[in-house]
Amino acid sequence: MINGDDRNQSAKHENLWYQYADYLVANDNTNDLMQFEEVSYKIKLKNGSGAKGSKMVEKTILNGITGSVQPGEMLALLGPSGSGKTTLLSALGGRLGGRITGSITYNGKSFTNSMNRNTGFVTQDDKFHVHLTVTETLVYTALLRLPKTLTKEEKIQHAEEVITQLGLTKCKNTVMGGPFLRGVSGGERKRVSIGQEILINPSLLFLDEPTSGLDSTSAQQVVTLLSELAKGGRTVLMSIHQPSSRLYYMFNKMLVLSEGNPLYFGKGNETMDYFAGIGFTPSVTMNPADFLLDLANGVHMDEMDMGKRKKVKQQLISAYKINLDDKVKSETDSEGHMLDYKDHDDKDFGRWSISWGQQFWVLLRRDIKQRKNESFSSLKIAQISVMSLLCGLLWWKSSTAELQDQIGLLFFYSMMWGLLPLFQALFTFPQERLMLTKERSSGMYRLSSYFMARSASDLPMELALPVGFIIITYWMACLKPTAFHFFKTSVAVLYTVLVSQGVGLAIGSMVMNIRSAAILAAVIVNAFFLVGGYYIRNVPSFIAWLKYLSITHHCYKLLLSSQYKSDEMYACGPNITCRIGSLPTIEKIGLGGEAISYLSLTAMLVFFRLIAYLALLRVGKVSH
Repeated sequence: MINGDDRNQSAKHENLWYQYADYLVANDNTNDLMQFEEVSYKIKLKNGSGAKGSKMVEKTILNGITGSVQPGEMLALLGPSGSGKTTLLSALGGRLGGRITGSITYNGKSFTNSMNRNTGFVTQDDKFHVHLTVTETLVYTALLRLPKTLTKEEKIQHAEEVITQLGLTKCKNTVMGGPFLRGVSGGERKRVSIGQEILINPSLLFLDEPTSGLDSTSAQQVVTLLSELAKGGRTVLMSIHQPSSRLYYMFNKMLVLSEGNPLYFGKGNETMDYFAGIGFTPSVTMNPADFLLDLANGVHMDEMDMGKRKKVKQQLISAYKINLDDKVKSETDSEGHMLDYKDHDDKDFGRWSISWGQQFWVLLRRDIKQRKNESFSSLKIAQISVMSLLCGLLWWKSSTAELQDQIGLLFFYSMMWGLLPLFQALFTFPQERLMLTKERSSGMYRLSSYFMARSASDLPMELALPVGFIIITYWMACLKPTAFHFFKTSVAVLYTVLVSQGVGLAIGSMVMNIRSAAILAAVIVNAFFLVGGYYIRNVPSFIAWLKYLSITHHCYKLLLSSQYKSDEMYACGPNITCRIGSLPTIEKIGLGGEAISYLSLTAMLVFFRLIAYLALLRVGKVSH
């Protein structure tokens, strides 16, 4: 029997499905014909000899691939690893730069940026924000990619329906997880990745190994879903390594590749007949996909000799050129003339689904939800708490009688909060590079809205811990006990945090290699410390200009000015008082010129973040 709750839940999902179906009909993106003719792709590599002055050699990845996929068809790219499946899929999806030759058209037109709105691309590597749940991941995708004609509630309903259709209900509140955080399973991750793309009702859907990591039943469900999408008038292309026989017969067309060369293109149910016609038949009854993979590897009749395998490949490539090449080109050309397709003009829709401001607020909420677990982790809070208490105890109730000790605490402030934010920000963009490339390539948002949201989301996270550190150490160390002096000290430290974070973002975005970025950052930070004004006062004039580029120097100067005035007196010996401004350490730094230091830090704040933004322009397909 079905209880009332189950009936209500079923009715709810059914209602959501009808609403989602209404959206699909109202936003019909069908009838997109894809054609590709003589597509080739080459890259340059070193010859591998290892000798000094070795020359670059050209390697062919794709060699004259031709074919077409009509609306309602599902094309499978089949071949062993290294055969060029992913490269071809990326080229067809408009996501491959470099030396591509040949013709790739969609409804007779070349790929345009606005077509990203109608194109779904599921990558082989599933990249997600690790602390977001399945529901949050799909909801934020819906809010960013679905058109502004839908309300927020409708977008959320569409995301919930996709969760139901992909069988993700049981894990909808589970975090995505990552290498160091347990989350959903590999198969569930793949379904979420597919869900992000089918959510937009794409007319063209590209999938790179969508069944990898799935058991046979889950793979069957996924391919069945894709088949239904294709039957609804969509054009579906996917690379697949070794499908089961059940999956194999679900594909309308098959393209078999071997080392970038086509071995077969045509109907999936005619594949075995073609190879039998040119003298290649399996010795035993077997899965057709396994047989085709053997042929693509040059294996026939269980022959494993490398020389004979190469000969088999050459025979298959030659047979394709003789028997299929002209036929495929002719059919591709005729399909373009015969099919009455709906033309999608760039003026029919804008470049972006939602406005800049909407993108900013959605990304801001997503980043805060993702980042709060990282910035306010128990380990990080414990780290700052221990350091605060240790500093407070070491400088317990200090006074101007121990002026040099107090100055040491202020320099430690400038060191610590010039170092920690920098290294935390250093890994931001290298870690998010693949995610950023994936989302930007699909036209999900502007780079500027992402960058501003990312910067804004860091503010409450990055400033809370320094404030806590200052509150504890300031009063334990008995620095000037007035609100004005405390405020000046806090402003100097927090401003330094923002600037040092900008330096980290700039280095990380320029280098994009965590190890190299860390080495470069260590050199820069140490240079900042050395010319900060505490370790050495008499810096040679030819290198003294470096202090003006040092965040540590400006912060140290501001902190000294927040606590002392030049004409104040301190106990410099038994029954002796001296002017604070006469202390050699302070005299060299000076207690004036606060405005210059703030202006310098402001210039650095703008400059380094601008550098970070410009460096990100080269990541993925970006446009601001």
